[in-house]
Amino acid sequence: NSLFFIIQDVLPVSQVIPFSTLNSNRIIMKTFFLLCATAMLMIATPAFAGDCEVCIKVIDDVRENMTKTESKDKPSIEAALGKYCKKKDNGPRERKICYYIDPIKRDVAHPISLGMSSKKVCERMNKSNPEICTVKFPVKTEKMEKKDIKKLRVKQLKAILADRGVECNGCLEKDEFIAMVQATEHLASIDEL
Repeated sequence: NSLFFIIQDVLPVSQVIPFSTLNSNRIIMKTFFLLCATAMLMIATPAFAGDCEVCIKVIDDVRENMTKTESKDKPSIEAALGKYCKKKDNGPRERKICYYIDPIKRDVAHPISLGMSSKKVCERMNKSNPEICTVKFPVKTEKMEKKDIKKLRVKQLKAILADRGVECNGCLEKDEFIAMVQATEHLASIDEL
C-alpha cells in the first residue's frame, strides 16, 4: 500500500497504475520477449542434421592426406584440394563438390588453415554458394524393411525414385510412395548399394 501512495504523490490520480497491473504487464512482456528470442534463434540457426554431408566428407578426406604443418599453409591446402579432386576414384557427389570448390580454392583454404572444423568450413562456403550443401549421399534402401522405409520423408522417397528413374504418377499418399520404392527395389543403382 505504501508504494501505491508514493506513486500517487508523484503522479496525478488519473495516471496512477495499480501495482498488480504492472506485475502482470511485466510478466507478459518478458514472456513475449522470450518467445521472440526463441523464434529468432530457430530462424537464424540452420538445420545441419545431414546437411553438407558430402562437403564435410570431402574436407575431412583432404585433411587426412595432409600433415599438421601442411594444414596450416594455404598453398599446400590448395594443392591438396586439387590433388583430391583429380582422383579418378571419387564418386559423383564428391566430384560435384570438387566442381563447386575448384574456383574458390583460396577461400576454402583460408578457414582450413585456421583450424576451423569441416562443418564450419562448409557452412561458410554455403553462404557464397548455396548449392554446396544441397549435395547429399543417397539414402541406402538395400534390404530396408517397410518399417524403416516408413521413417523416411516423402521428399526422400521421391529422391529415391528419381535416382532410379521412376516417376510415381498419381501418388498422393506416403504409403503409395513407399509401395513404389519397394516395387522398384530391383532398379537400385550400384552407387546406391
